[in-house]
Amino acid sequence: MMIGSRRTILGGLGAGLTLAGIGAQGARSAAQRKIGYAIVGLGSYATRQIMPNFKNCDHARLVALVSGTPAKLRQYGAEYGIPATHHYSYADYDRMRDNSDIDVVYVVLPNAMHAEYSIRAAQAGKHVMCEKPMAVSAAECEAMIAASRKAGKLLMIGYRSRFEPYNRLAIDLARRGHVGPTRIITSEHGFPIQPNQWRLDRPLSGGGSMMDIGIYSLNATRYLTGEEPVEVSAIESTDRADPRFKTVEDRISFLLRFPSGVEATCVSSYSSAHNAYRVVGTEGWIDMEPATSYSGQTMRIRKDGDVTPRTISEPAKNQFAGQLDHMAECIMNGSKPIVPGEEGLADLRVIEAIYRSAAEHRTISLAT
Repeated sequence: MMIGSRRTILGGLGAGLTLAGIGAQGARSAAQRKIGYAIVGLGSYATRQIMPNFKNCDHARLVALVSGTPAKLRQYGAEYGIPATHHYSYADYDRMRDNSDIDVVYVVLPNAMHAEYSIRAAQAGKHVMCEKPMAVSAAECEAMIAASRKAGKLLMIGYRSRFEPYNRLAIDLARRGHVGPTRIITSEHGFPIQPNQWRLDRPLSGGGSMMDIGIYSLNATRYLTGEEPVEVSAIESTDRADPRFKTVEDRISFLLRFPSGVEATCVSSYSSAHNAYRVVGTEGWIDMEPATSYSGQTMRIRKDGDVTPRTISEPAKNQFAGQLDHMAECIMNGSKPIVPGEEGLADLRVIEAIYRSAAEHRTISLAT
């Protein structure tokens, strides 16, 4: 993932919004209007990836900005045509319950803040989209799910790759045995992280590379198999003399075993560059590199002794717009997201087992 600065001292959300879902024939009815999003946290990922893609959405619209930095609110409010009355600090965050124009609160904050602001949004009667990792513990994930259920609202986690065309194709090909039944998966994600950012502060991040880029390695194995791992073994390699890694880990390598017999070998790293996975079946392999980047995915397939590229025509809607619209469509249709809170909980349970395995130098069973 690209890394962006986000404020660590936060302060609210508040008063009314107007949703300008106005067409040539006049105001849309409530059932027809676009679903309104409030973006909570105006760091790099929100401002460079999420917010610019609302223009590509069919059903979603940016209606509110939430930040503890007034200058950011002014800057992005002007850029997106959101008036000052629709800019919010964190001090009056809970007042969103009185604002019927906000349908979804998209939490894009440091990991340790996901649970609190997602739960408060649900308690205010809002649907919640939360960035991954969903939280810093499985217990927090469970609390977030419970809060949304109690409120009767949807909870979706920002697994954007599930809406990326090449990843969607890879899932289809792998699960239907295009290169034979899957036997082995390799999944590697990492980048050399720059110092002096919140991701290197355990109280905010909840961990190091595993809580950031490693979740892509883990989640890919789960969506490519359609299974939950039953066993994990992990080792950590961190140079504690490196000032970046005073409180968090650098590299973790882990092995997952799945009920069908698939084995997945994975890497999570803050000191080396990776963005790839390969699904190896009995008749060949499906290779993605880059696999889960913001753009530029490339697929190759080896089958019948030949290696050939697989290309997809560029879709009208990219993974970011696809994700935003999916949540909107689920709200309009009363359906469940393909990446609900339970998906984030499943990853956190495995991540906790990975950390435990590395710390205790033993294999951890995940079987229920």
